[in-house]
Amino acid sequence: MKLALIGYGKMGKTIHEIAKENGDEISFIIDKENAEDLKKITAGNTDVAIEFSNPESAFSNLSYCINNRIPVVSGTTGWLNKYDEVKQLCEEKVSAFMYASNFSIGVNVFFEVNKFLAEKMKKYNDYKLYMEEIHHTEKLDAPSGTAITLAEGIIEKNDRFQVVESMDIVSKRIGKTPGTHIIKYESEVDSIEIKHEANSRLGFAKGAYEAAKWLKDKKGVYSIQDMLFGE
Repeated sequence: MKLALIGYGKMGKTIHEIAKENGDEISFIIDKENAEDLKKITAGNTDVAIEFSNPESAFSNLSYCINNRIPVVSGTTGWLNKYDEVKQLCEEKVSAFMYASNFSIGVNVFFEVNKFLAEKMKKYNDYKLYMEEIHHTEKLDAPSGTAITLAEGIIEKNDRFQVVESMDIVSKRIGKTPGTHIIKYESEVDSIEIKHEANSRLGFAKGAYEAAKWLKDKKGVYSIQDMLFGE
């Protein structure tokens, strides 16, 4: 598989190592210093692009890949106000695109547990919802994309909440923490808490790499749930 890495921070470098271990070819590494080289990526020299850049450049990076029918996997957060535009473009160009706020298998199981709990708690108004997310100090967006996905899952299953902004989400940035997410329902009599804590970035990177392999040769807009839980 020929992979283009768009964004070469910690995630890009970890994905690079995984790809090398699996005998894949890195066709391009695109970062701030050579951003103009994005236009050298074509469907002829690259099978899939993996995009972990920043909120400011994600939309243009994804649009380029989709316009040129290069399947692209993205884990960049903070740009989702333009997600519908990317989805529509992908459908128009008959290209392939997958976005996930988090590619960790464990986190995506956690998303499903969160939805289950939200549905069970919707009748019990005496429980207050509390969410906390903790990441490393280099993370640019807050709340995290994973926290927003968790919030959206709660909204989907629990009509006590209408918008993400209505939720009590605490964002902390501490040291080199890979990522912790806590959902807590608390009342005067007891508390219910679910938690996911990442031990390293490796789980995120492995998931993104597996997503690229899965997306290769496909057409359409997909989620990580399609890959992990689809028929």
